[in-house]
Amino acid sequence: MEKIPVIAVVGPTASGKTGLAIELAKELDAEIISFDSMQIYKGMHIASAAPDTEEMQGVAHHLIEFLNPDQSFSVADFVKIAKEKVQDILSRGKRVIIAGGTGLYVNSFLNNISFSEEEQNPELRQKLNNEFDTVGGEEMLKKLSEFDPITAASLHPNNKKRIVRAFEIYISTGTTMAEQIEKSTSEESPYKPFIIGLTYENREELYGRINKRVDIMLQNGLLNEALQMYNSNNSSTAVQAIGHKEFFPYFKEEISLEEAVENLKRETRRYAKRQLTWFRRDERVNWIYRDKESDILLAAKKILERNGYFG
Repeated sequence: MEKIPVIAVVGPTASGKTGLAIELAKELDAEIISFDSMQIYKGMHIASAAPDTEEMQGVAHHLIEFLNPDQSFSVADFVKIAKEKVQDILSRGKRVIIAGGTGLYVNSFLNNISFSEEEQNPELRQKLNNEFDTVGGEEMLKKLSEFDPITAASLHPNNKKRIVRAFEIYISTGTTMAEQIEKSTSEESPYKPFIIGLTYENREELYGRINKRVDIMLQNGLLNEALQMYNSNNSSTAVQAIGHKEFFPYFKEEISLEEAVENLKRETRRYAKRQLTWFRRDERVNWIYRDKESDILLAAKKILERNGYFG
């Protein structure tokens, strides 16, 4: 079976994945599929850093802002629809680029993970939800990392649904979510991945970019977007998104705006660290250090050439 070449641009938040993916797409006549677990939702354009029409520069993007925040959407759902998008792109004679920082989505797609339906325990889930609400996401992630560090590294502390699910699977089956995913690959992947990772050798430069990005988001209306989500009164995964939930205590007059902004910057930095932990596990990733390369696009094209993408 001849495998489908897929370029994947991955890395931590604020590392420039979207920009590089767009530049590559213009050079290679490709279309982009977003692999971001929050960009799939409507009403989160600013918080999720979804590209707008101007940023897209005429390049077709898929799986961005197509779901309402109260709609349930699993990793299995994402992989299924991403596969359909790949075939759609290929049918028009275009190349495929996937871009995003949600490692679980990228890994599940490229490795052709098959997901089986599992029995669910409503009582256990409610108990775990209550515990999450009591101790918070950071504490739950610390507990999760004790028995499933791989999954813990892929999750943001605000992702209540996935954290609770990871606990639920382990308590119910005795195996971790990471182990289940590893065992669930039933067929050889149809894809030949060319994975480019973006980051900074100097971690402080990345953190500086994150802080600056938050400031720009605020200038672009992040606070109002978060308020609309806060007033929506639903408990979906989208409501737990980084960039929104950090402002909820401010809306409740429990903390100042300055504290909320600093909390957001801190949580985003921590999330970036987890993303790096996740992607560094994959030996297929070819890393580009933005603070060491003067021409990121050229560096990416050299990686593709070296790995036989143009062969």
